[in-house]
Amino acid sequence: MKARLLIALIVVLLLSLALIDRSPTAKAAPLDLSGEIHGAPYRIRVPEVWNGTLLIFAHGYRDKADHPGEIDNRNADVAPSAALEAPLLAQGFALAGTAYKDNGWAIGDAIQDVKNLAVFFRENVAQPQRTIIVAASLGTFVGYKSMEQFNGIYDGALCLCSAGAGATRLWDSGVPLYLAYDVVFGIPPSWGTVGEVRDDIDFDTEVLAKLAPELSNIANFPKFEFIRLVAKNPGRGITPPPPPQFFPGWALTDFFFFTEARAELQRRAGGPIVQNVDQTYDLLPAEKAYLAGIGLPTPVVDAWLAQMNARPKIEAKQSARNYVRNNTDFNGKIRNPILSVHTIIDPLLVVANESAYAETNAAAGKQDLLFQTFTTGIGHCNLTGPQILTSIGAIDAWVRTGVRPTAASFPAPLGFNSGFVPPPF
Repeated sequence: MKARLLIALIVVLLLSLALIDRSPTAKAAPLDLSGEIHGAPYRIRVPEVWNGTLLIFAHGYRDKADHPGEIDNRNADVAPSAALEAPLLAQGFALAGTAYKDNGWAIGDAIQDVKNLAVFFRENVAQPQRTIIVAASLGTFVGYKSMEQFNGIYDGALCLCSAGAGATRLWDSGVPLYLAYDVVFGIPPSWGTVGEVRDDIDFDTEVLAKLAPELSNIANFPKFEFIRLVAKNPGRGITPPPPPQFFPGWALTDFFFFTEARAELQRRAGGPIVQNVDQTYDLLPAEKAYLAGIGLPTPVVDAWLAQMNARPKIEAKQSARNYVRNNTDFNGKIRNPILSVHTIIDPLLVVANESAYAETNAAAGKQDLLFQTFTTGIGHCNLTGPQILTSIGAIDAWVRTGVRPTAASFPAPLGFNSGFVPPPF
């Protein structure tokens, strides 16, 4: 008798559990939450009808307000652009984003802040069926590294205009640009040296004051073309002549990062971070011919290259370099899918970053978990709304089904070029 009663109670309990709503929309929706987690501002948006996927946005570099008149951007963006929030919510995605604890090169904090937000969502909103990082620019350090470290939290990542070469190689790749500028135009002693900029240099009041007049003088265009080509920007073999709207923007962007942004990182790292001990500098015959055609004779080019190669080799402070390497160099040992999307003409994080990450990923035997596609846009992270929405749909479908995308997933009419092969880094 007691056994029958026990069985009956168990049946009633099981039926009751079966009636409980376990869907991702079990909690009240729509939601729009904001606050701080351990000093990092966050925002969460959940649509009325949620498809079970949580997208966590890892934003790009934000200048730290470390000079007079500057103001820190502390907005917790939940998507690559505000215009994408409504269509993503309409498609059923829950969105979350954090401003990180600090601006500047706060990558260690950023990795933890994004993880904290994912855990907070699970504990205070609902349990997602899938959690996908959507990362852009500097945020791709967060995306790649988190995919290596937190398999139990993230099911996939979309990395836009990524820093796939890792930070030490990226910062080193800026040395030829700055060295060439020193050879051609001269770096004022007040800026520091090629290997170590002054720790508090201000781009707007110091660098731009010298750089802007040089860029605006049309006679200097061939000289800046020499600097661009020796720095392999946007990538060797992609172009000698720059595409429309590329000059002078590429120089302004790159010089900001290699002066003020590098200074902020040096302060965090405790010393100089770049080196060129294994670099030599040259140009292809076609590049020299191009420069000659715009008024820069080959003997002048050869003399500048000789001066660059004759300069003493630059070595980083190893403790500072190790600081940069931590959290920002990758091993490729991922366990869930990553989709990367990059403009072919990117002046800041050149498209060769994709070949660098593909090599790292393949060396770890994880090439089946990476799909890379490219767009015909010009500019750093200059991706259109339809391109980003298509890419989010593709990574969500890959995570849901386990079926890797194909080139057909990224239509050419939208500006994709999935057949493009990036040059070596």
